[in-house]
Amino acid sequence: MKEVSAGVASSGSMRACQQGRSSSLVSPYMAPKNQSERFAFIAEWYDPNASLLRRYELLFYPTDGSVEMHDVKNRRTFLKRTKYEDLRLEDLFIGNKVNVFSRQLVLIDYGDQYTARQLGSRKEKTLALIKPDAVSKAGEIIEMINKSGFTITKLRMMTLTRKEAADFHVDHHSRPFYNELIQFITSGPVIAMEILRDDAICEWKRLLGPANSGLSRTDAPGSIRALFGTDGVRNAAHGPDTFASAAREMELFFPSSGGCGPANTAKFTNCTCCIIKPHAISEGMLGKILIAIRDACFGMTAIQMFNLDRANVEEFYEVYKGVVSEYNDMVTELCSGPCVAIEIQQSNPTKTFREFCGPADPEIARHLRPETLRAIFGKTKVQNAVHCTDLPEDGLLEVQYFFKILDN
Repeated sequence: MKEVSAGVASSGSMRACQQGRSSSLVSPYMAPKNQSERFAFIAEWYDPNASLLRRYELLFYPTDGSVEMHDVKNRRTFLKRTKYEDLRLEDLFIGNKVNVFSRQLVLIDYGDQYTARQLGSRKEKTLALIKPDAVSKAGEIIEMINKSGFTITKLRMMTLTRKEAADFHVDHHSRPFYNELIQFITSGPVIAMEILRDDAICEWKRLLGPANSGLSRTDAPGSIRALFGTDGVRNAAHGPDTFASAAREMELFFPSSGGCGPANTAKFTNCTCCIIKPHAISEGMLGKILIAIRDACFGMTAIQMFNLDRANVEEFYEVYKGVVSEYNDMVTELCSGPCVAIEIQQSNPTKTFREFCGPADPEIARHLRPETLRAIFGKTKVQNAVHCTDLPEDGLLEVQYFFKILDN
């Protein structure tokens, strides 16, 4: 059967636009003669005190991991060259949010043509869609995605209406299996992701394997469809074939207009909240943590990636202010990069999700509760892999904060 799945706008056209914009935004500061020593970006920071967007040139020196910032408008140095270990070269791509000394910056453009050529030449975004038959294997699939060099830049569990499914499968409208496609894709939740890497469209198709799962098991036995698919329709996951289909599908699931796209799957009943923290996401632990939660028999009824600003995090963590000495560091961590919020429903009445997360300090957790999430994945009391709701009565409020207030 032909591929029944179907990415992002042409990287060529996007690069042309980026390079065209770059020429007007290039900073007056000259690059060193050895251009390979540093990369330049134009970044914006929202100053809440002045209610202004401030624009900076951000320089990154990969040889020692140092950063430097210049105020574009005032043409003066804002931050002298300083080592900053929490920023990595793979974090530097247009549209990403990076945290530099507690200041969340949005990278809006390349700062010079050299950086555009070196870092933007082959970067592509595409859609990765986990279908209803493989949502229970989302952890394993995300683990394969991370190990294959992709960065997940957006993620959302959602359900499709028949109209949305028809828009998604518009290219197959005249096919005999069309109704089966529509019925299947609307039969349960899907997980849509925007993923990024060099040659992303081609590499994601390679990781998926042939559309027919049986053929995948013969021709590409290590592929996603070989491992998790059943046939040519129930084939675990989808990826677009072309830049054009990628652009169309990305717009459906993650509208550029600011709309929400298909509805999220939160149930808002008998729930508690889990947040996988930014350090765990950047260290590639997302898939492993999802597997651990599933294997402990906790239901994950809504999952979504968020990029939180400091005001959101301070509001969410307000109950800890003045109570927990690590409050400021906790706030900084949660807005330092993308996090993933999960609505947890538990079917095992003998064990609460908070118990499964373990003590807040991973060192204590490793001594007292070595099988807990924080014992396995946590590093410090601040970077302890996950946040969980402390009080049962707050579970619904925290889930609503993410999946009703922030999602809208």
